[in-house]
Amino acid sequence: MGEFSTKYVNPFTDFGFKKLFGEEPNKDLLLDFLNELLSKEEGRITDLTYLKTEQLGATGLDRKAIFDLYCENERGEKFIVELQKTKQNCFKDRTIYYASFPIREQAKKNQWDYCLNAVYTVGILDFVFDEDKSEPEKYRYDIKLTDVETQKVFYEKLTFIYLEMPKFNKSVDELETRFEKWLYVLKNLARLEEIPEKLRERVFEKLFEAAEVARFTQEEMYKYEDSLKYYRDLKNSIDTARDEGMSEKAIEIAKRGLKMGMSRKDIAALTGLSEKEIQTL
Repeated sequence: MGEFSTKYVNPFTDFGFKKLFGEEPNKDLLLDFLNELLSKEEGRITDLTYLKTEQLGATGLDRKAIFDLYCENERGEKFIVELQKTKQNCFKDRTIYYASFPIREQAKKNQWDYCLNAVYTVGILDFVFDEDKSEPEKYRYDIKLTDVETQKVFYEKLTFIYLEMPKFNKSVDELETRFEKWLYVLKNLARLEEIPEKLRERVFEKLFEAAEVARFTQEEMYKYEDSLKYYRDLKNSIDTARDEGMSEKAIEIAKRGLKMGMSRKDIAALTGLSEKEIQTL
């Protein structure tokens, strides 16, 4: 078994996320996070029940869904919490599709009056949607069904919340709210060596204790190692693809610059390529 270079588990691994938020002993961590996330919407959630994460279609031919976390509160309202590590085509479509399962399962045969309990889908994203890159300060998006002309909410019971974590860049000293503290922990946990003084609260102390890799059983160590390897391989593949794409773009710009008669020095400053690389073009 390999050595771990960090003291605390990486919450963006499948194992780490479910270890912190998907186990019954740590249910109060998920409860606190959702209360901070949805305080304006929900008031106070007092209890959560974990539900089966694998959802089957109406027939054997239908596509199934497997949620990261799925739970309901004491009022029967449903919560899907998804951790998305990489940019994925049609991710928004996937969350819409996922939301259809807790809606449909409320249809009780012969006794349903079509009155639904609320459904919330939360996406914690380790990437930024392309269409949101022009808003570097906005990391939270709350989506409901609205009237296009009036912009008024047409239907209150279906909510999608997307958190673009790369945009959240506050330091620990800049944290003002409990919700910001949660975002800071999610983004920085694997890089910390101790609990910052500003996070010395019961709920965060419990989270840091649950996240400490040295406390894992041998079986948990093996599962985390596999999950961490998958996460790192995925990140490396993405970084490589991005670098190759950037290189291709730089070469394309350099060729245009040469055709326009620009100097190699100016092209190098513009593209990041060396003058020697430009000369070979």
